[in-house]
Amino acid sequence: MKIYISHSSKYDYINKIYNPIKKSYLKKRNTFFFPHDDNNKVINTKDVISKYDLIIAEVSLPATGQGIELGWADYAKTPILCIYKKGVQISSSLKFITNDFIEYENDIDMINKIDNYIKNKDIISK
Repeated sequence: MKIYISHSSKYDYINKIYNPIKKSYLKKRNTFFFPHDDNNKVINTKDVISKYDLIIAEVSLPATGQGIELGWADYAKTPILCIYKKGVQISSSLKFITNDFIEYENDIDMINKIDNYIKNKDIISK
């Protein structure tokens, strides 16, 4: 499965999202697009977001840029999974683009819950 990772640029995405996923078994089973990796910074995400099977959006911090990305994904009918740190109040407007939310406690919990979601969700590969 091809998975696009979305997040606020103000979030510690390297340590809290990218590294845990890259070190996990999820990376072995799926292809991930990390928009802030050095090799991806020159890519216009609007042009590629529709080519992914799933968008995983870390929504613990609100971000205008991420909202735009999620709007593009919604328009492209790409499934969106919103994940957020336990105890964080997320934007209520997210309910208009997805019904899929995961609250997690730590890196291991996040990886396990994403894996369970992928296994149990019927997502058609593009």
